[in-house]
Amino acid sequence: MKLRELVNPHVRDLAPYVPGKPVEELERELGISGSVKLASNESPIGPSRRAVEAIFAAAENLNRYPDDTCFALRGALATHLGVARDALCFAGGSDGVLDLLAKCFLAPGDDALFPWPSFAMYPIMTRGAGATPVQVPLDREYRADISALLAAVTPRTRLLVLANPNNPTGTSIGAADFARLVRELPERVVLVADEAYVEFVRRSDFPDSVAALRERETLVVLRTFSKSHALAGLRVGYAIANPELISYLERARHPFIVNSLAQVAAAAALADRAHTARIAKLTHEGIAQIEAGLRAQGIPFAQTDANFLLVEVGPDADALQDRLLKHGVITRPLGGFGLSTHLRVSIGTREENERFLTSLAAERKR
Repeated sequence: MKLRELVNPHVRDLAPYVPGKPVEELERELGISGSVKLASNESPIGPSRRAVEAIFAAAENLNRYPDDTCFALRGALATHLGVARDALCFAGGSDGVLDLLAKCFLAPGDDALFPWPSFAMYPIMTRGAGATPVQVPLDREYRADISALLAAVTPRTRLLVLANPNNPTGTSIGAADFARLVRELPERVVLVADEAYVEFVRRSDFPDSVAALRERETLVVLRTFSKSHALAGLRVGYAIANPELISYLERARHPFIVNSLAQVAAAAALADRAHTARIAKLTHEGIAQIEAGLRAQGIPFAQTDANFLLVEVGPDADALQDRLLKHGVITRPLGGFGLSTHLRVSIGTREENERFLTSLAAERKR
C-alpha cells in the first residue's frame, strides 16, 4: 500500500501555500547581496521599540507555558476596540483563526464562498476541512461583486469570506456594500470580514465592521498584528465576534496557541500608536511614490487600500518577475491567482520603492 492512499483525499490533493521568496534564498541562489523583498506585504520598518523591549523582558520566563487566555493582551485589545473581553479569540495569525472557523463550520458537503482572486488560504482551509470552495469573480475594478456573491449562496453555503481590503488586489468595498451583505446574507451563513489591512485604508466610507457585530450574530471580523504593527514574525491574529460564537472557536483551538513573546510584543505594539501611525504614513507615502513612478512609465495599477499595489505589467509578467530577481528585487507573481499579466508589489522604504521602479524601467526597455 502506498502512503498517499492512507491520507484523507481532501488533504492529499491540496496544493500547499507558496510564500514569497525569502531574501536569504534569493541571495544564495544568485550569489548577490542587498536584495529587497516587496513580495509579502510586510511593514517597511521593524516593530515598535516598546515591543522589542517587552520581548527581552519576557525572555527570561520562557521555561513557563504562555498565558492560555492571553489575559493582558485580551484586556488591552478589548479596551482599544470597545468590545467585551470574551468577544475576542487569538490564534497564530489571522489565518490561524481561519483554520478554527473551518473546524467549527465546514464539513464534507459544505461550501465556503469568497471573491476570487483573493487570499490563497481560503481555498486551502476549505478543502482541508473536506468542503468545497466556491470562487466568485471580482468585478471589472477588481472589487468584490456583492450581487454576484449573494446570488451564489446555496443551501450548502456555510461560510462567506470577504477580504476587505482584498489581497492580492488591494481594492476594497465601502460601507453600503458591506451593509447589504450584513443585511441580505442568510443568517445561517457565517460572514467573515478579513481585515488584515484595515489600518492602511484611505477611503472615507470604509465599513465599521465591529459596529456591525451588533446587527448580525453570524459575523466574524479578523485582524492581525502582522502588518501595521510589524510583528509578522510572531504570528498574532484575532477574531472579533459575539461571545457565543467566540466560545466555539475557543473549543476548537489548541492550548497555548499564542506564545509568551508574541503576547507581550503585541500588547506593547498596540500601546505604541505613534509607531503604528508612522508605519501607515510611510506606507501611504510609498504608495504615492510608486503610483507616480508607474504613471511615468505608462503602467496601469489598481487603486489600493492596503500596503501593496496590483500592477499590470503585461503577458510576460512571470518572466519580468524573474528578471527583477536578478536586480535583487522580489515581487509576487500572480499567475496562480488567474492574474498572469500582473505583479503584486508590497510597499517598502523610499529607497526600496525607488529600486523597484528603476529596475522595472530597465527591464521594460530590454
